[in-house]
Amino acid sequence: MNKKTAILAVIVLALAGTPAAMADPPGPLTLKDAIEMALRNSGQVAVARLAADVARRQTGLNRSAFRPNLFTGSGAAYTNGFPSSVGGAAPSLFNLSYVQTLFNPPLKGKVQAAKDRSQAQQVAVDGVKDNVIVQVASDYLELGEVRHSLTLLQQERASAQKVLEITQERVQAGLELPIDDTRAELTRAQIEERVISLEGREDVLEESLRTATGIPDDQPIVLTSAKLPPKTDLTTPQLLALAVAHSPQLREARIERQARLDDLKGQRGGYWPTVDLVGQYMVLSKINNYDQYFRSFQRNNLNIGVQVQIPIFRSRTSAAVALADSQYQEADTELGNQRHALEIQVQQEARQSREQDAALEVARLELKLAQQNLDIVQAQFNQGHATLAAVEQARLDESKKWLNYLQVNFQGQKAQLNLLRTTGRLALLLQ
Repeated sequence: MNKKTAILAVIVLALAGTPAAMADPPGPLTLKDAIEMALRNSGQVAVARLAADVARRQTGLNRSAFRPNLFTGSGAAYTNGFPSSVGGAAPSLFNLSYVQTLFNPPLKGKVQAAKDRSQAQQVAVDGVKDNVIVQVASDYLELGEVRHSLTLLQQERASAQKVLEITQERVQAGLELPIDDTRAELTRAQIEERVISLEGREDVLEESLRTATGIPDDQPIVLTSAKLPPKTDLTTPQLLALAVAHSPQLREARIERQARLDDLKGQRGGYWPTVDLVGQYMVLSKINNYDQYFRSFQRNNLNIGVQVQIPIFRSRTSAAVALADSQYQEADTELGNQRHALEIQVQQEARQSREQDAALEVARLELKLAQQNLDIVQAQFNQGHATLAAVEQARLDESKKWLNYLQVNFQGQKAQLNLLRTTGRLALLLQ
């Protein structure tokens, strides 16, 4: 090995021995990444999927009656008189029984209803995912708004401190009243209160995002500038059509109504006969002189055929039909109520979204006016026609308008998120 090769090997070993030192720091967390991590990490989604799996397996359990069922067994008992087993059958050393339901309308109705409810559980998973997406996106956007607000409040606190110092000097010089000093102190105290409140809210939102995404405590959460999908010019009827097609609650109610209708059809079929395919193989025993009791004894016996039960009078059937009919009427009424509630919700959310757009435009113009006023006061100060206190007061006004703009913008984003969830367009956040 030559000298250059040895040096290169030492460098490679040194780099391999210190991977942590050479590892890149974690990058910023985008809104899309936060949502995808939350969906993978969510315990609520995991529970919903398990519930769907339980419902699917329950359907298989109910359907098992229509599939082959094979039983075997043996036993012993003392008999005196007619040579039979405890169940009334001939005494056997071994028996094998086969049962399969071929036609049973009430049982078939329950199987179909269970299948419908299994589909409803799958729909419930989509609803849980929507809730997780909205919660994570809301926390993400609010955390960005809070952090931006804290930055502005730091500047506002500095301006308030300057205003307070200038006011105190003017009060001591007899140019201002003591009430002006108190007013300046109140402004600074209000800013401090707001800073403390926002810092607490920041901690809560960070912890919520860590819990949802699984980000460890020692890893900082660096956000990016998140923008929601552009708004579309859909009319209220178009939004309602999307909501009706997507709404997990409405789909679950529709499936539950179908499940109860299937159960009702099955119960009405209870007036019809039931048909089962049955079979039995027995190895008979000579216990209690069974071979002598009958003239012909055959140890191996096989029975196979169908068993038909024809109901003549069964009070339970009419009661079951009445109950199933009432349950169907209840589900049908509930479906209508939920559709009506969805219509009202879409109208309210569409109206709220328009109202937030108007409020955001007002906040934007107020901020623009405050910025223009600050420019004018700053120019007057540079020319000696305004005081430093007037400049700092203008800065305070601009900062307040910035804070108001950020808050109104976040409220508009929340309204847009709710409308995206209702109309089934949350997938746009993952594009």
